[in-house]
Amino acid sequence: MNASISSNKRIMKNTMLLYLRMLFTMGVALYTSRIILNVLGISDYGIYNVVGGVVTIFGVINAAMATASQRFITFELGGGNINKLKIVFCTSLNIHILISLVIFIIAETIGLWFFYTQLNIPIGRIGAAFWVYQFSVLTTMVMMITVPYNAVIIAHERMSAFAYISILEVVLKLLIVWALTVFGIDKLILYVVLLFIVQMIIQVVYVFYCRLFFKETKFQLLWDGLLFKKMSAFAGWQLFGCTAGVAYTQGLNILLNIFFGPAVNAARAVAVQVQNAIQNFSLNFQQAINPQITKSYAINDQERLSVLINASSKYSFFLVFFLSLPVLIETQYILSFWLGIVPEHTANFIRIMLVVMMIDVTANPLITAAAATGRIKTYQMVVGGILLLILPISYLFLKLGYNPEIVFLVHFGMVICAQIARLFMLRKMISFSIRRYFKEVALRSLIVGSISIVLPLVVSEYLNSSFASFMIVCLICILSTSCSIYFFGLQKNEQHFAKEKVSQLYYKLKK
Repeated sequence: MNASISSNKRIMKNTMLLYLRMLFTMGVALYTSRIILNVLGISDYGIYNVVGGVVTIFGVINAAMATASQRFITFELGGGNINKLKIVFCTSLNIHILISLVIFIIAETIGLWFFYTQLNIPIGRIGAAFWVYQFSVLTTMVMMITVPYNAVIIAHERMSAFAYISILEVVLKLLIVWALTVFGIDKLILYVVLLFIVQMIIQVVYVFYCRLFFKETKFQLLWDGLLFKKMSAFAGWQLFGCTAGVAYTQGLNILLNIFFGPAVNAARAVAVQVQNAIQNFSLNFQQAINPQITKSYAINDQERLSVLINASSKYSFFLVFFLSLPVLIETQYILSFWLGIVPEHTANFIRIMLVVMMIDVTANPLITAAAATGRIKTYQMVVGGILLLILPISYLFLKLGYNPEIVFLVHFGMVICAQIARLFMLRKMISFSIRRYFKEVALRSLIVGSISIVLPLVVSEYLNSSFASFMIVCLICILSTSCSIYFFGLQKNEQHFAKEKVSQLYYKLKK
């Protein structure tokens, strides 16, 4: 019981640190995105996102291996086997170095062929787009080599490191914005070069931090053939799932570029930025709780594992819905106030993507639990197979002449199917109760969402578009969502806990 209380306190502390980090970085990101969009222009901004997306496709191999590293390192740390932990880290680092070299070769052959023959880039900007591509490749290589170091930090739950290093990263990115407004050379090329330099600095800091505090990160020529096979098998099936993820993110981005050009890519890029800003609130909470999910499985604590999965899913939904509701209702006003120049389709993209995100955030704890078992072959075949259908179905609709919004509606439908499949797969993998999940997570989330939206939506219909009306709608959203979460989203013990925390905060402020 004491261990459980200690773990809960650690989760709360790490969550607060990650939120402080996120609020700081998000505030700067929202400020800089307007300047970058205006400095680069809609076309160059779209080029940067679609060309960078091509590199992300080749990084899918690394994403799969990153999940494997995270799972094996956290599992061994939870089991307390320090010697095995050192072997896992060194093996993981060797694999990531090899992967970075493989991806470099693929990117400079198949990738360049795709760049020159398939992408829709204005003729006058092909030269600049080429350098965007090259520096995106280099940035990806730097980040993938340091993945095992980041995995160790997360496994040890040292979230303060992410918080402090993020401050440095934000300051450096502010300097990038300043440089774009001062120097007269090609803005797009300057932007990608400076981003590469910033990532180099940040990743080096992460490596030095790990070498200073964690003994297992001191690299040695250790190799475990059996471990390599296990990690490779895990990563291989994870690759299948990551491929599906890339298909409905960067794959759709490329489809939009082929059918509609860079302007629609710019609209999607803005929508993704809004989505990421809100989603980061839940991801920070989940990043704090995910190591506990893996460690609970490692010590075979099934009850705590179920509690953590359901709590993470439910609270993540409440959090993103709380933040998304004002954006869903006042999308057009927010975009006009924030950007000034608003690419066509942006508002519709944002609304659909936020609804998709509400489902995705409840899926992440299920994904973490499935990965913790290490037995993901069937899981990835089923769930990954469903998500892979997003790209061909979207292509079919676009060929039939539908508007670009259709790809996000297809995404929405398939994500619901994938979530249902996850629940049934997890029931077999860890004896997970679907009935309990439906009662504690799905039903409560649905009730909260349905009740919360009614009053703000009615009020917004009777108000003119202005800053005053926007603030009124936001206030009503806050009150409506807070009351709905408290009365319909929380169980009795959770309501009691919430009242205690609010009372403690009130008395502290009163003093």
